[in-house]
Amino acid sequence: MIYPIVKYGREVLEKPGNPVVDFNSDLEKLVADMFETMYAANGVGLAAPQIGLPLRLSVIDTSVGEDPRQKLVLANPLIVSMEGEQVQEEGCLSLPDFRAKTPRPERVTVQAQDVHGQEFTMTGAGLLARAFCHEIDHLNGKLFIQHVGRLKRESIKRKVRKMAKAGEW
Repeated sequence: MIYPIVKYGREVLEKPGNPVVDFNSDLEKLVADMFETMYAANGVGLAAPQIGLPLRLSVIDTSVGEDPRQKLVLANPLIVSMEGEQVQEEGCLSLPDFRAKTPRPERVTVQAQDVHGQEFTMTGAGLLARAFCHEIDHLNGKLFIQHVGRLKRESIKRKVRKMAKAGEW
């Protein structure tokens, strides 16, 4: 099932998610639906709050469906270390059509649980490090625009308000 993606401005995107506690067939179905939703939107990551669910759950696939081995499920993730810096264009499925150069760490190590509740630790670099940070930010009630300069952030917010007023958001 493909979920509608919640757009910037909805309260669920601005609050920390609740921990995942039930690792069962319902969670497996939700994760499968999240991957389907993410692929349909041509994303590399999707967090549960982006589909209206206040859970600390996200899915990532930097291959955008090309390599099944790159599919990751992060339940209750924490960043345990970060190093270096990269500045790249970043976008968000909850802010469609908006992109901005966003600073992120070059390497990130996360600790999380998989869809079965098994704990794991993983280090990612480049795009994967960026995806870890972006998705975990969503689980903490933050959006990528909080990492860009004030002028760019205000410009995006102004454009969104204008689109919302015109019924286009």
